[in-house]
Amino acid sequence: MATRPPFMAVVVQLLAFAAATGAFYLPGAAPHNFVKGEQVPLFVNALTPMLTGTDNAKLKSLINYDYYNPKFQFCEPEGGPKKQPESLGSILFGDRIFDSPYDIKMLEENGTCRTLCVKQGVTGEDAKFINDRIREDYALNWLIDGLPAAEMKLDTRNGDLFFDMGFNLGNDEGKFQEQPALNNHYEIVLRYHSPAPGNYRVVGVLVWPSSIGGPQDGPATCDTENASPLLLTEDQTHTIRYSYRVTWNESDTPWATRWDNYLKIFDPRIHWFSLINSLVIVVFLCIMVSMILLRSVSRDISRYNAIDLSEDVQEDWGWKLVHGEVFRTPRRPMILSVLVGNGAQLCAMVGVTLVFALLGFLSPSNRGSLATVMMICWTFFGGVGGYLSSRVYASLGGTDRRKNAFVTATVLPTVIFAVVFLLNLFLLGAGSSGAVPFGTMLLIILLWYGISAPLSAVGAYYGSRHGAVQHPVRVNQIPRQIPPTPKYLRPAAAALLAGILPFGAAFVELYFVLSSLFASRAYYAFGFLALTAGIVGLTTATVSILFTYFCLCAEEYRWHWRAFLTGGGSAFWLLAYGLFFWASRLSLHSMSSAVLYLGYLFLLVLLDFLVTGTIGFLASYWAVRRLYSAIRID
Repeated sequence: MATRPPFMAVVVQLLAFAAATGAFYLPGAAPHNFVKGEQVPLFVNALTPMLTGTDNAKLKSLINYDYYNPKFQFCEPEGGPKKQPESLGSILFGDRIFDSPYDIKMLEENGTCRTLCVKQGVTGEDAKFINDRIREDYALNWLIDGLPAAEMKLDTRNGDLFFDMGFNLGNDEGKFQEQPALNNHYEIVLRYHSPAPGNYRVVGVLVWPSSIGGPQDGPATCDTENASPLLLTEDQTHTIRYSYRVTWNESDTPWATRWDNYLKIFDPRIHWFSLINSLVIVVFLCIMVSMILLRSVSRDISRYNAIDLSEDVQEDWGWKLVHGEVFRTPRRPMILSVLVGNGAQLCAMVGVTLVFALLGFLSPSNRGSLATVMMICWTFFGGVGGYLSSRVYASLGGTDRRKNAFVTATVLPTVIFAVVFLLNLFLLGAGSSGAVPFGTMLLIILLWYGISAPLSAVGAYYGSRHGAVQHPVRVNQIPRQIPPTPKYLRPAAAALLAGILPFGAAFVELYFVLSSLFASRAYYAFGFLALTAGIVGLTTATVSILFTYFCLCAEEYRWHWRAFLTGGGSAFWLLAYGLFFWASRLSLHSMSSAVLYLGYLFLLVLLDFLVTGTIGFLASYWAVRRLYSAIRID
């Protein structure tokens, strides 16, 4: 429901810190061979809201709850639950993993009905809390040998069976009238594979929850067919008996492919349609830009270069008229260079993360690995941001390089940290387990301000050493008057028009990304995502060059900010789509959930604006330099 690279000394220190705090681990790296009778640990994770699977289903909350929240009245192991080590990304994404009292031994007690515990004194207040969570479609999340517990479901479109991760806390169907039913019995089916005699590996975890009402004080019967549901009324005290039954099924699925049943692509034709649609857009844009550059621009350049410079009169028109203004320092060059530097840092982070994902290092079995890699890459690409920001600032005529280096290293992390901190306060106020612990906050501060900021300063130093980019033409001392600009080339209109195409190339894939972030759906189609990201980057670059050329032809030489805004125009459409996603797929009743969604959406829009804006600016800068270096200037 979703993220840095130092060098050896820093890596050693971080690993030592991780070992000391027990905050990091790498699950699923190698198979675990069980022997008959060996204990198979069952770990419990935080409860998360889920989509029920129907076409008109809506997500009703964004708040995660600790499994051992006292109001849930779940059974606890003797001596109290013990917290399990988690990766940095896993913590940030809300995972809170503990051990459990379930006694499961490999290939033993097959089909035996067992009572887990009997919880007495469940008050009406606790019953109301549980019923509210059932109405909000909360799901339990278990882990056995790194595999999530799932329910087997049927894809009605093609008849395929797949594993849907998580299972319902209770049932709120109409047959139970106004009162939801709590699932207090679990049919656990464990699939195992035997690679060698005497060795067994878990390759599938299925759970069918049921509600068994009636007297809760006697021994468990596990009779799910003839039992009435367990209804918790809110005006009296209840007793809840939790029971389970474990069934072992041998499977031909080898350990290496055990995730295939979980990672199902629903209708891959949608992904292919999105990809082909994006490719058509890119090809169309490339042909258009090529025609402009190869026909119009080449013809203009040949015409300009054919003029005899010794003549007293030289006719200039179009973009040639503003050759003495095009490299004039724009307004607020420091802010622009800082945005470009931070955008370049994000671009490097996204690129490297996608490479790791394509190589298979970010498997879903490594919980939180995607977020961890993104955080590490962001931290250690601070040097990229500092270097590019410094060079762009110098090229734009800026002189206060120390201030530029400081602002580049601190402003964006401070803004993101402030937003995340405020959202964390809402999570704490809602009693959510998804609130980031104080120690993790300190680790993020250490990574950003102790590693990323110094690396950004180092990058800024080398950027200052290399100095400004040489421009092919001189800047006139007196600024030229700018004629009225066509309405479609004004900054806001141009940004909205230019943003349609990059957004159109990615909006189908965007649905799956948002579902992964907010609806606890696993996202693993990194091949489609990488191709889509490449297409969006190429589309953004070509559109920005196109609109910059139109501006110069209209004698509007203030192209720097316009190029950045034009490139980042897709962020406005992302914001609109995020609000549409809220209206169509979410039904948030609490203020905390609404604030969380808007806060996370704001961060997504901000990061998209920086990345695409940087691509648009750098592509336009390259095109303008190439354009004016190809003509002779008197």
